[in-house]
Amino acid sequence: MPKSGFNGVDFESNVNYDRLRKERLAKAKEGLKKSDLGALLCYDFDNIRYITGTYIGEWNRNKMNRHCLLIDGVEEPILFDPACPSKRQRIDWIKPENILPAVGSMRGAIPKEVGMIEKEAEEVVALLKKYGVENKPLGLDITDVPMVRALESHNVEVVDGQAVMVDVRIIKTEDEIELLKKSASMVDGVYYDLAKALRPGIMENELSAIAHKKLIGWGSEVVEFVNVISGQRGNPHSHTTSNRMIRPGEIVYFDIGNTYNGYKTCYYRTFTCGKPTPAQVRAYDKALKWINDSISVIKPGATSADVAACWPSATELGFKNEEEAFLLQFAHGIGIGLWEKPIISRLFSLDNPFELREGMVFAIETWCPAEDGTGSARIEQEIVVTKEGHEIITKFPVDEITSCGLPGCQFL
Repeated sequence: MPKSGFNGVDFESNVNYDRLRKERLAKAKEGLKKSDLGALLCYDFDNIRYITGTYIGEWNRNKMNRHCLLIDGVEEPILFDPACPSKRQRIDWIKPENILPAVGSMRGAIPKEVGMIEKEAEEVVALLKKYGVENKPLGLDITDVPMVRALESHNVEVVDGQAVMVDVRIIKTEDEIELLKKSASMVDGVYYDLAKALRPGIMENELSAIAHKKLIGWGSEVVEFVNVISGQRGNPHSHTTSNRMIRPGEIVYFDIGNTYNGYKTCYYRTFTCGKPTPAQVRAYDKALKWINDSISVIKPGATSADVAACWPSATELGFKNEEEAFLLQFAHGIGIGLWEKPIISRLFSLDNPFELREGMVFAIETWCPAEDGTGSARIEQEIVVTKEGHEIITKFPVDEITSCGLPGCQFL
């Protein structure tokens, strides 16, 4: 069904957040039930949000105190949150008694002798006992080592819980796909502003600031990254922004990681400052062919090997091995996390094919250096695997390099 405007209205269908939360929780509960685990203990912010539908801000992501517990056979998750008094007032899909404080050790900043880790472990163990799953393995995604040791001291068998959640999240719901499209649409618009701003004398970090300002103004929760890579910094790929000033004749590529209502983008586009050189055009055309060829094979029943076979080998690109070139001809699932299943690379996908299924969403990215040493071309598209084949949800044009900043260019 075609959706209405960017934000919800009462007169047309849009993202249904109540349905989104219920369907994600149902999938997590189903994944837990299919496993041999008694419960899932999650510190990974993406898993917490997927299970509970709650968020507190990126400032708390790496503190390893906020967590949730999903117990097999129990209707609701139990949320441990530093802002629990606020959560009890502002959400109505988790019972107030299931929203508890979270302190932890703040990554070791709170002295060990205070005993906060032991208290945290005791709270979890008490809940496992209350619901009769204390003798089953406990799936844990990420945490500090002291928490693992504290749980083990109570004879809890701690095992990998991330594997369960990665598989749970691989197929996106209707509302997740719509949020991914909205997030991508924000970056579509930002690329227009960047094209207008790109000119001789502007710095990489200035361009990054333009993207941040626009996305935050449109309601982004966090701009996880804006990588601006210009000129010779593009070969080999620097994977980060600098304060380098852009000069005429240079090729520039961007990667933008936006987050809208939890859902990410990973979205490269390539530009030139001035008209592109013949070598830049050749590099771009190669990168475009590789990405288009790999997209053309995407449909339910195809495999990750079919996609990876469309890409050049690492040695063809001038690298020693596929490990060195790992992120250059690459695909990764995207959703509430930046990197989800499926991951596709010539490093392992040709020999370990993974079947593509309807509802998967992933980003495909290719890279090719220009022969004249002026940089590299980089392209990325986000793809939904549909019943009939696939849908591209990143819409800024890719058929040719976008030229900017000097007379005769597309943008001036």
